[in-house]
Amino acid sequence: MKYYISKYTELTYEEAITKVIDCLRTEGFGVLTQLDVKKTLKNKIGADFNKYIILGTCNPIFAHKALQIEERIGIMMPCNVVVREDNQGKVEVLAINTKVTMANIQNKELLSAANKIYDKLNSVISNV
Repeated sequence: MKYYISKYTELTYEEAITKVIDCLRTEGFGVLTQLDVKKTLKNKIGADFNKYIILGTCNPIFAHKALQIEERIGIMMPCNVVVREDNQGKVEVLAINTKVTMANIQNKELLSAANKIYDKLNSVISNV
């Protein structure tokens, strides 16, 4: 199983970002951070890179529940969602696969929450 969920879209890069944020809100997620990888790499090391943004997202209800189950789980937060443009100019949206990332913790209650978060993130990707 892949560590991410992904889909290519016919939307432009900018349209995809807006649509992803709207879909995240629908599923109860907020965007805590936005990291413009292209801009950061250019500013920090002078490297050229394709359009690429990492959205650090959080569903506070599930975050609270996960922290109650496993206090150290914050190391795996927030749930990252990416919008990127590939070398052919196609736009891909990706989200972390929480089923895979949480499986190694071996906590059934946490895995149950991770499955619900996966369903919500999968819905976001599907609806873009």
